[in-house]
Formats: sequence, structure tokens, C-alpha cells
Amino acid sequence: MSTIAADYERTDIGTIQIAPEVIEVIAGLAAVEVKGVAGMSGGFAGGIAELLGRKNLSKGVKVEVGQREAAVDVSIIVEYGNRIPEIASEIQQNVKRSIEMMTGLNVIEVNVHIHDVHFKTESKPEEEDSTFRVK
Repeated sequence: MSTIAADYERTDIGTIQIAPEVIEVIAGLAAVEVKGVAGMSGGFAGGIAELLGRKNLSKGVKVEVGQREAAVDVSIIVEYGNRIPEIASEIQQNVKRSIEMMTGLNVIEVNVHIHDVHFKTESKPEEEDSTFRVK
């Protein structure tokens, strides 16, 4: 995957460059906007899936960037009970639209990888003090 910013556009006074990390953040935000996405997965080698935090907005996103095109891989966690093909399709459309609108790059592919299913847990009411072993 590309780690060097590619020349994006030459102007009369210089060039405009967009770092791949910027495109990763745009893709990550576009993916979590989709209803049914519980969060982003750490990726293929991550092992432990974690929910998206504000500190790492590009988590679970890999991009390949050329001068005019980009390819994106998004690894997500879906909420239980949702139709995965519909969610994946909506992610593809939203990521493609967001990147193209914000950067002007042509997105040639958006691959969606489902890494986990998140189950909503109900919070249990705290039991009485009688459950403690030591008083």
C-alpha cells in the first residue's frame, strides 16, 4: 500500500498533495456513517476486533493511491440482525462518494471485509450487597 503522497494536481504556484492517511480517515468516517456498522476492525493481522475510537479514525482502512485513482479496503464489524450484503453495498457507495467528492480522485474499487458481528448487550441491574463474599 502507498505511504507516499502522490502528486495530485499541478497549479501555477505548485502542487497539491493528499497523503494516503487523509484518504483513510475519509473512508473510515464514511464507513461508520452507515447504519448497521458497529465499528471498524483492526484489520487482517489485528486479531482482536475493536470498536472505532476518535483517536484512530483510519483504523481498519487500507488505501492504495495513485496520481488520479485510489483503491480502498475497509474492515468492519456489523451489528447483529442486519443484512450484511446491503450494509456492504451501502459502505461501498458512501466511501466512493465521499473520497471522490472531497479529493477529486477516481475510486476504482472499495473492498469491504466483515471481521466480526457485534451483539448488543443488555446492562444487568446490580445485585444486592448479599452477593459479596466479605461484609
